[in-house]
Amino acid sequence: MTENEISKEIVDLCFHLHQRYGPGLFESVYHRLLVYELERNGFFVRTEVGVDIEHDEIIIENAFKADIIINNKVIVEIKSLKALEEVHFKQLYTYLKLSEIKLGLLVNFNVKLIKDGIHRVVCNL
Repeated sequence: MTENEISKEIVDLCFHLHQRYGPGLFESVYHRLLVYELERNGFFVRTEVGVDIEHDEIIIENAFKADIIINNKVIVEIKSLKALEEVHFKQLYTYLKLSEIKLGLLVNFNVKLIKDGIHRVVCNL
């Protein structure tokens, strides 16, 4: 599957979860539910994935942890916040750049309409 095909499936699952549970749950609950649904739908899922940074001759291990990586092609960052800040978008972009993954989804479940909470972040796609 391509990054775009995977992201469509992820968005559909997020819509399903938001329709069933609505806003207001903890981020960790949405995280666990989405991972369950992704695995149930046959995706290869890694969670809390540590990514190293190489700088000159040093390596900083686990410089960041991506919430969810699907099929090694898409990073999903889950939030349950009143509002997303610019830093959340920059953070995901940096994760994409350092992991060499091209597409990320920033998903804030704490919104009235989930379509307003799903944002694509692209790096060299």
